[in-house]
Amino acid sequence: MAISLSKGQKVDLTKSNPGLTKVVVGLGWDTNKYDGGKDFDLDASLFCVNAAGKVNSEADFIFYNNRKNANGSIIHNGDNRTGAGDGDDEQVSVDLANVPAEIEKIAFCITIHEADVRSQNFGQVSNAYVRILNEGSGAELIRYDLGEDFSIETGVVIGELYRHSGEWKFSAIGSGYKDGLGGLARDYGLQTS
Repeated sequence: MAISLSKGQKVDLTKSNPGLTKVVVGLGWDTNKYDGGKDFDLDASLFCVNAAGKVNSEADFIFYNNRKNANGSIIHNGDNRTGAGDGDDEQVSVDLANVPAEIEKIAFCITIHEADVRSQNFGQVSNAYVRILNEGSGAELIRYDLGEDFSIETGVVIGELYRHSGEWKFSAIGSGYKDGLGGLARDYGLQTS
């Protein structure tokens, strides 16, 4: 049975699941009734950061236009441009055993594509979640439902996979950004134009 987390909670992933090396991280969301005339396109993105909390290079920023890290241990499985349908809207495969040693943490984020132009924000998004599945069995191990605590934010750090004493853990973050992907990129050490 999956462990359901609340904001700020942390849980062991590999220690409580011996032998677990490959996971799928699923992210999902719905949009509320919206009459702005423009489609919602939410995007999952990841920042693979070092001990200082920064990416080593642009290659450590994984999103729909850069779908895997240098050694292929983290793979974004594709962009869902509408969010239609049940289940995960976007998924990321992570081979925990082969994530490069300099990567201390993988931050999972959801942003709204062209949020400013389309006058959209997370106040118009509901049922956002992140879940971690055992890639081999498909069993859901961890789930964090984001809740409805956002209004003007256009980006959210939903959770982080991180190393601790040789094991992988997961932390439910739920931290919003008013300046969306640009703010996230800046905070994780990418230069934005």
